[in-house]
Amino acid sequence: MTGDPFIAHRSLLFTVAYQMLGSAADAEDVLQESWLRWAEVDQSRVSDARAYLVRTVTRQALNRLRTLARSREDYVGEWLPDPLLTSPDVAEDAELAESVSIAMLTVLETLGPTERAVFVLREVFELPYAEIAETIGKSAPAVRQIARRARDHVAARRPRVQVSRSEQQAVMERFLLALRTGQLQELVEVMAPDVILVADGGGLAAAALAPIQGAELVAKVLARPDRVEGAVLATTAVWLNGAPAGRIEMDGVLATAVSLVVENGQVTRVYLMRNPRKLTRLDEPVELTR
Repeated sequence: MTGDPFIAHRSLLFTVAYQMLGSAADAEDVLQESWLRWAEVDQSRVSDARAYLVRTVTRQALNRLRTLARSREDYVGEWLPDPLLTSPDVAEDAELAESVSIAMLTVLETLGPTERAVFVLREVFELPYAEIAETIGKSAPAVRQIARRARDHVAARRPRVQVSRSEQQAVMERFLLALRTGQLQELVEVMAPDVILVADGGGLAAAALAPIQGAELVAKVLARPDRVEGAVLATTAVWLNGAPAGRIEMDGVLATAVSLVVENGQVTRVYLMRNPRKLTRLDEPVELTR
């Protein structure tokens, strides 16, 4: 089994499916479906197993994404991707780290299924247009046009300022300290005046149903204790999706994962993942690769 190409490329295939879907559970389901299909293939007739498997996973992810699009329309409040615990090593590949960041996955959610597939395969995994065309069943010229539209769409919405890991870590630690100690003014100061908070409770945990803007208001929401009096709030700096992030526990129970967008030393966007169904991959690091 260790020599099976599917096993050898599993981390890559999971990364493709996860970037397509933004959901670890759905990505695992896609891998299971793809594994079953792979088991039925005469592998001696496959000249490039990696390319074949990427095509298979992408097609399965496209099918799943089109199904999910309908259910996400009925999602309670804001939808955010599943946070994944990763090692700091993921950040060594800057392009991979950006592509799996919570901020980028949130932007990719605004693309249609086909546009998302083309963007992921071309911009992240650098597949040739002809190979992408074969994967999604369109011509190479059509894929080029889709890729251009997707790039423009993403470029208009992605964070434009790149910051160092050390700066991200410093701002995250300052943010978590202010949150843990309830220092409202410190929270205000660490955030940009027009900061935006996006929270995902999925109807299963307390969370704002729409984005909140403004440092003063966001700080009050963050500092407001949605907890029983006397409950202990603990924060831990972790690496999520290839970037410094935070894990928040209430009385020892995981309650929230937080990811930040940092520009010029201040937080410009706060992502709070509170849906308990999305907090299941934060105990063991997930291997992401391309």
